[in-house]
Amino acid sequence: MLSMSSAFLYALLTNRVLLVDFGPDMTHLFSEPVPNSTWLFPEDFRFGNRIYGSKVDDFGSLMKKKNNNYTDPVLVNISSSFLHVNLGYGYDDYDKLFYSNGVQDGLQKVAWLILKSDQYFVPYLFLMSGFRAKLDRMFPDKEAVFHHLGRYLFTPSDQAWGLIARFYDAYLEKADERIGLQIRVLDSKASPTALVLKQVLRCAQKEAQILPPLATKQNETATKKLVSKKTSYHKAVLVASLSSEFYIELKDMFWKRASASTGSDEEVAVGFHQASREEVQRSNDGSHNMMAWVDIYLLSLCDVLVTSGWSTFGYVAQGLGGLRPWILQIPDTKYGGGDTLWGQACRRAVSMEPCFHFPPSYDDNKVGVRVDGSSTVVHCEDVGGGLKLVNL
Repeated sequence: MLSMSSAFLYALLTNRVLLVDFGPDMTHLFSEPVPNSTWLFPEDFRFGNRIYGSKVDDFGSLMKKKNNNYTDPVLVNISSSFLHVNLGYGYDDYDKLFYSNGVQDGLQKVAWLILKSDQYFVPYLFLMSGFRAKLDRMFPDKEAVFHHLGRYLFTPSDQAWGLIARFYDAYLEKADERIGLQIRVLDSKASPTALVLKQVLRCAQKEAQILPPLATKQNETATKKLVSKKTSYHKAVLVASLSSEFYIELKDMFWKRASASTGSDEEVAVGFHQASREEVQRSNDGSHNMMAWVDIYLLSLCDVLVTSGWSTFGYVAQGLGGLRPWILQIPDTKYGGGDTLWGQACRRAVSMEPCFHFPPSYDDNKVGVRVDGSSTVVHCEDVGGGLKLVNL
């Protein structure tokens, strides 16, 4: 979804038509964004063998042949009408020359660009002088680029909307406040369940202060008086995670222990809910993708979000919802390890924009761009070398 929105914006900037090749695991997720039209690549397209064939020229390979260095790279004399462009994870420095203004002039002569990406490369488009003026007119609010693109492109299908609506109506609608917890564990050895749970609680209770503290044995007697009170404020917490462990632990914790008394007559009731628990990530699986899309959209309907660093899942949810999340930091265990949590548990995102994880890293002076305090493009909170959009 991040790369599709990036490709759509690039198509707008270069006066191209965007066609998307959905696999069978994705065709049932979205409604068509344009009425009486389609963005799906036709199965019977007569040039299909040219687009998927191995004989199609590759952008990176051509750049390697034509440029011995990165100084003022250009793309000239392309005889083919089809060109493969790789902008995904693992692309090399020659592939990254796609982001050069001189190369873009040459690409305008190529009729068909077959773009493959798994990145949100929109921030780098703002660093390209050939696109900047048009982008400034299109998006005066730099922190809402994906919000607008995503809400235009990604409308749930009838099947997805049915799942979303039934869950929301049953568990979230009547709450006074809806909180989304998106927990993604990238390395279970470095981030065991107990450590991540501590991190989530420290973030939600102390740093973001979106969940109430729990009573201890010392004030258990005082909390018994709360039983006679009527619940006047209800927080519904949606837990989105592959694993059911966090949902079960949090639900039991807040059920078996009362919230600590704050001296207020108002009692806060916290309920935890989980729409899916797939346990493992499965690629090219239609039902798995459907539940992921349902979780993402439900998170976007929350009032407050806590998301996991590096997680594109969380990026899409925050962007669609127009939410500036609290981002869980990757736990730093180098001093203690195990279940010891060091440093800050989470930090507030500077904007709701997603992070471009792997932008070009060759010398700025050679491509004429610089990321500094005066730019609308800054480094991400969760990915040191990543880039994201902010307002000045």
